[in-house]
Amino acid sequence: MKFNSRESFFKGLQADQGQPLVIAGPCSAESEEQVMQTAEALKQQHVHLFRAGIWKPRTRPGSFEGVGTKGLAWLARVKQELGLKVSTEVATAKHVEEALKHGIDVLWIGARTTVNPFAVQEIADALQGVNVPVLVKNPVNPDLALWIGALERIYRAGVTNLAAIHRGFSSYQKSKYRNVPLWQIPIELKAQYQDLPVIVDPSHIGGSRDLLFPISQKALDLGYDGVMIETHPRPDEALSDATQQVTPARLAEVLGQLQVRKTNYDDAELENRSEQLRLQIDAADHDIIAALARRMALVEQIGEYKKLNNVQVLQLERWKEIFRTRADWAEDAGVNAAFVEELYKLIHVESIRKQTQILDGV
Repeated sequence: MKFNSRESFFKGLQADQGQPLVIAGPCSAESEEQVMQTAEALKQQHVHLFRAGIWKPRTRPGSFEGVGTKGLAWLARVKQELGLKVSTEVATAKHVEEALKHGIDVLWIGARTTVNPFAVQEIADALQGVNVPVLVKNPVNPDLALWIGALERIYRAGVTNLAAIHRGFSSYQKSKYRNVPLWQIPIELKAQYQDLPVIVDPSHIGGSRDLLFPISQKALDLGYDGVMIETHPRPDEALSDATQQVTPARLAEVLGQLQVRKTNYDDAELENRSEQLRLQIDAADHDIIAALARRMALVEQIGEYKKLNNVQVLQLERWKEIFRTRADWAEDAGVNAAFVEELYKLIHVESIRKQTQILDGV
């Protein structure tokens, strides 16, 4: 896939590429008054794209599912009277048709739609011959291939003005986040498609207005291109996702606190010192891989002993001991224990694979 350049994407939204793209607006368009009140406040903050959900895919029936097509006229009014570009979520070909009919500038595909290739293809078919910018949120589950697949389907419809939105992933584990960020997944997406703008949605990742700033700042520190933040004139009265929305005034405070880092060093001496440290990191990585190779050779020897003695691969008590002691060793060494726990989960999976191959004679 060869996307339009970042410069082109930002230019289309009248944004300075040196600053983060700002997309803001209510989770749901609830009334014409609410939409206009929010948009007027955001216009003063030079928001690049006004967002509002018209159709809301809710987890359970009976909750507010959006005002439907009539809300598109409210977005058209925002565009006409305030000069703001407007955006909404589409989940069907009919949504696309109605949105384009009302002059919606940018469409986005939500996480619940991205997870369904049939739904994405239906949207792609409806976009044939219409090069409107499209934002694609990550799927609900942590599946990079599914995310890329959704982008590919839209791209093959002739839409080259694409961007990805990182809104976090569902997890069964208890977390301070509504949707855990799993930063490594969007980072891998950025590595594969360097021209693809990536925007963070801290509202859905955090699920709490208190987490908007730290999530947004971390995303910018990782080189993200912008933020999408849900904004409501009276957040506590919002008909959907009240806890993660902020007033326009609070949005201004969050945006004012954000720092945009430089992409490179300005000073040649600092660059030289940094390169020296990188060389040391390379050497340390070489040592780590050599140590892993030694460990896996020992694992294979244990696998041979288990095969000779007809012993099962998984020794649960031994695994519990490793999991506990390595975290303790990490803390003693000043290394994040949670990181080491995750690392050893991967090492254990590979150890099980190797020993299983030996026992099965593969």
